[in-house]
Amino acid sequence: MDRPTVLAVLAGVAALLAGVGVVLGAPVGLAVVAGVLGAAAGALALVNHNRFAVSQARLARAEADLDQLRHELIRATEAREDAEARLEWRTTFTARRRSTEANRLTDEVTGLLAEGWFVVALESRMATARRNLRPVAVVVMEVVVGLHRGNPEPADPRRVTAAITATIREADEAFRLRDGVFALLLEDTADTGATWTAERVRMAVIEVESDAVMWAGVACYPAHGLTTEEVLDRADTALDNAREWRQHRIEVAPSEG
Repeated sequence: MDRPTVLAVLAGVAALLAGVGVVLGAPVGLAVVAGVLGAAAGALALVNHNRFAVSQARLARAEADLDQLRHELIRATEAREDAEARLEWRTTFTARRRSTEANRLTDEVTGLLAEGWFVVALESRMATARRNLRPVAVVVMEVVVGLHRGNPEPADPRRVTAAITATIREADEAFRLRDGVFALLLEDTADTGATWTAERVRMAVIEVESDAVMWAGVACYPAHGLTTEEVLDRADTALDNAREWRQHRIEVAPSEG
């Protein structure tokens, strides 16, 4: 029991005793004392009530803050788990790309360099870029037809390849990956130049496939990542974001913090 409560109880008991004394014929002064003690008891009770109300309000605020922190913790945990799942998937995807087992130098259908050489070439270009302080860009592209009819399917890879090879520079490299996605490796190119290259490829594709829709993701070293895995992850994520549109879309990965 806190101090104001104890004092209020004692004052109340004293007032009660004084009142009993007056009833039994005690002096009038004792009645005054009883009144004073009663008033004191009331004042102390009021103070105690106010303190209790303040304590209750503080407790309510603390519980609300605790609930908010609990919700924030849940959201942070879910975000972390989602990021870990995405990282695991991207790591597996990159490892699959890195593997050259049963992988030929070129794609049989298009004649472009095959997937097994994509990561190897990117690592080589990034190593050179580090020494020369030059950027390197990766563009991953998917081209479909029939999207507006509600029946999308991959565009003719030979026509897409023709549009790509007619657009890129001799110093650049083009690849066709196992999932049908095309990839460009652009030397000494930042994201602005890579976006413009992707746009020129899109226009070239439209000339040979009028019904085609092209989605592309762009990521660059060092703006979007300092390792092969980071750059590929950003490019793949940008392509995923572009796929959310039902029209041509080129997405650039956000720059690192």
